[in-house]
Amino acid sequence: MKLIIAIIQPHKLERVKQALSDVEVFRLTVLDVQGGGRQRGHAETYRGHEIAVNLLRKVQLQIAVNEDFVEPTIAAIVKGGRSGAHGEIGDGKIFVLPLDECVRIRTGERGRDAI
Repeated sequence: MKLIIAIIQPHKLERVKQALSDVEVFRLTVLDVQGGGRQRGHAETYRGHEIAVNLLRKVQLQIAVNEDFVEPTIAAIVKGGRSGAHGEIGDGKIFVLPLDECVRIRTGERGRDAI
């Protein structure tokens, strides 16, 4: 089992959800987050004062999958989240972490059956 954490642009969320649905990945958690990477933010003007905005709004997806779904899930997130054919700075990142245990609270099922 793996936990896939993806950080994407907020306006790409619907495209990523559709791409995940196409590969039969329906269970996910979505969080609004802020962060900074290579984009390094931008400057905005508020009431006549320039303010540096170095934390940008992003969306974080958390998806627990069995081993068979790891690569299709990654491919779907890349397909839905990439800007253009080659992508752009700020498109996001995907992290794949080992998932030691999963427990379905309702039934008590454990492991891959709980996902």
